[in-house]
Formats: sequence, C-alpha cells, structure tokens
Amino acid sequence: MIDTEKYAACIAEGETGQKFAAFYALLCKWNEKFNLTRITEEKECRVKHFLDSLAGEAYFPAGASCAEVGSGAGFPSVPLMIARPDLSFTLFESVAKKCAFLECVVKELGLNAAVVNARAEEAARKELYREKFDVCCARAVARLNTLAEYCLPLVKKGGLFVAYKGRAEEETQEAARAISLLGGKLAGTDAYTLPDGEGERTLVAVRKEKNTPAAYPRGRGKERSRPL
Repeated sequence: MIDTEKYAACIAEGETGQKFAAFYALLCKWNEKFNLTRITEEKECRVKHFLDSLAGEAYFPAGASCAEVGSGAGFPSVPLMIARPDLSFTLFESVAKKCAFLECVVKELGLNAAVVNARAEEAARKELYREKFDVCCARAVARLNTLAEYCLPLVKKGGLFVAYKGRAEEETQEAARAISLLGGKLAGTDAYTLPDGEGERTLVAVRKEKNTPAAYPRGRGKERSRPL
C-alpha cells in the first residue's frame, strides 16, 4: 500500500515543499522552450509527476547510489532527491536539451546528481557505470523487456531495478525471459491508485542476482527492435 497522504504532505510543506515549488517553476519555464512534458497544470503535475515519482521511495535504500535511464524532465529522480537528500543519482539522458534542463535543476535545487548525455545501452558497456549502482529506475521509457536490457546491466549484484508502469501484468509476464537472461529475478510488484482518479499505476521491482552477461546490452537499437 502506497501512503499517498504522506507524500502529498512532503510535496506541499516545509523545505521540501519549497523545493517542489521551485522545481515546478523551472519545469514550466523550460517547457515554454522545449517539450519536456504535456502535464503543466499545477495540481495535475503534483499528482501525476511528483506524487507518482515518490510512490517508489521505499525501494531506495538509505544512502543508495542510483541511476536513472531516460531521465527526460527528471521523473522520478528529482522528486526522490528532494524528498531523500541521502540519495545520489546519475541521470542518463540522450537528448542534449533535456540534459541542459536537468543540469539547471540540479544546480538550482542543490541536488546530489550527475547528468550524463548518453544512451543507456552505451553507458552500460563502460566500466565507469556497468554494475555500479544500488538501484536503477526508469519511468515512461519502454516496455519492460526492453527496459530491463537498458537498466539491469547498470545494477550491481544484489541491487534493484525499479520500473514505474501503468497496468503491468502483461508486460511483467512478457519480460520474464529477459529479466532472467540479464541476471535478475522479479522481487515483486506494487499496484496503487493515484488520487483524484488520475490512474492505476504499478511499481515493478527486480533483484539483480547474477552478473549480466557481457553480450548485453546489445546496442544498435536491438533492445527495441528485437526485445529479449
């Protein structure tokens, strides 16, 4: 069960509330120049972006070193870092303009994050990043079988891959083979409903039990064109 009331208070009150307000202002300002999100109305943004991002907070251990694949406008990473200053993030984003936005947010809000302008499938083959993170997360990037190949190679043995999804029963079954091949095992799914009728959501958690074989990620777009 996700405690949405607790997270709603975090978004609205105290120092964290001030940072969420500052993040929202930056999001609106940059969205006028770049297409970061279609959700710009404040109440809708609070629920669909901020609250949804915080729903997975329990999957991030204290002091965890985290990666985010396809960061885009910074969901779930930025809300998580605002609420949990103990977390550090490496944000992987392939679009340079979005990286510029993320760098501005990190600087203005004083977050503990590094922004990397790279595709996840390329970064995961570099020793600097491969199997170096306690948690890797992603939201609204790709189907779970493709996403697993992007994310699991970045996770250290014993760590977690956390995918933010809508209804995920079909995707979870579809991705079982990919998860196993990449060294993971499904740790659980957590379904929840966003307030105000804003939708059904699911967190899919995968535990990294074995090292990912060197052949993965395959690159050259095969993760999407020929999912495992």
